[in-house]
Amino acid sequence: MNTFTESDERQELRRQVARLAGKYGRDYFTRQARSGGKTTDLWLEMGKNGYLGINIPEEYGGGGGGIGDIAAVCEELAAQGCPLLMMVVSPAICGTVIARYGTPEQKQRWLPGIADGTGTMAFAITEPDAGTNSHNITTTARRDGDEWVLNGRKIYISGVDEADNVLVVARTTDSKTGKLKPCLFVVPTDADGFEYRHIPMEIVSPELQFGVFIDDVRLPADALVGDEDAGLVQLFAGLNPERIMAASFSTGLARFAIDKAVAYAKERTVFQGPIGSHQAIAHPLAQSKIEVELARLMTQKAAALVDAGDDLGAGEAANMAKYAAAEAACDAADRAVQTYGGNGITQEYGMAGLLVATRAGRIAPVTREMILNFVAMHSLGLPKSY
Repeated sequence: MNTFTESDERQELRRQVARLAGKYGRDYFTRQARSGGKTTDLWLEMGKNGYLGINIPEEYGGGGGGIGDIAAVCEELAAQGCPLLMMVVSPAICGTVIARYGTPEQKQRWLPGIADGTGTMAFAITEPDAGTNSHNITTTARRDGDEWVLNGRKIYISGVDEADNVLVVARTTDSKTGKLKPCLFVVPTDADGFEYRHIPMEIVSPELQFGVFIDDVRLPADALVGDEDAGLVQLFAGLNPERIMAASFSTGLARFAIDKAVAYAKERTVFQGPIGSHQAIAHPLAQSKIEVELARLMTQKAAALVDAGDDLGAGEAANMAKYAAAEAACDAADRAVQTYGGNGITQEYGMAGLLVATRAGRIAPVTREMILNFVAMHSLGLPKSY
């Protein structure tokens, strides 16, 4: 078997998703973003066709596929100019964690809605004083009889306004050691004491960012996902898929930027012949093509390792894929804007917004510097620096 070529099924999945997303396209996406609209039509059509839940087990309404399948969906959406950030969050992070660690009742309650798009779930880990350092999370959960009581604050939480529930990372007291340990709770967005406020961003996207305030939110016992003594393992189960999805998000955006720039370079004539015949234009775009294909290959490797159950190997590959994809996307967007010249920074041509959109990939969901720390420590065996 040639492991460097995706299966016929995966390639057909890509074609179908590209066709569906192409019906909407970049103009639809930016029009919705600038008018304060949403991409609900696209989201629900994706769900109806089985693409949102492609990685969810079949018995809960999904396609029974792996993280590589949902990553392919994410990438093809972005490559058509419709990067849906909630793809990373709802099916890939929340869907993976609940499918792996939820009780049968929890899976039945939440996975079908994640799969068909009618029960989107957000994910809340980042805090104002605990960005990259998740060990500093101060959101707490304490037992009160048969209930849990949550208190804390989260920041840069995507799509809370479009979600029915949020998978919140909180910390509980370990009865044996007295130390705080991470645990995962599903919190309804309409729960008493749960509030969220929009954070204005420069990214042109219909999917918004929020600050979240959790004040004495009471939850039933079964809001806890998985074993409260294995929170860290369960949390990490969602983070490798998150990095793989972020990589696919970036490579999709990069492909979109390159495709637009190449089309423009074939038509635009300034001196003699199209500008694409000049190496000053052609070489940077060719360089981006190479960088994107390398990042896609590492993303494919990371997804294959996750789907094979090799979490340790997947950690290294997923971090490398996310790093490479973000770098490739930032460079591709920059080169695309340069190809367009002055037109590249107009709203009419819609390229400049890609500079901010791709730049976010160097920051979230984990910074490039923390990935370099990870590789230095775990891949190279160098002493810890922080």
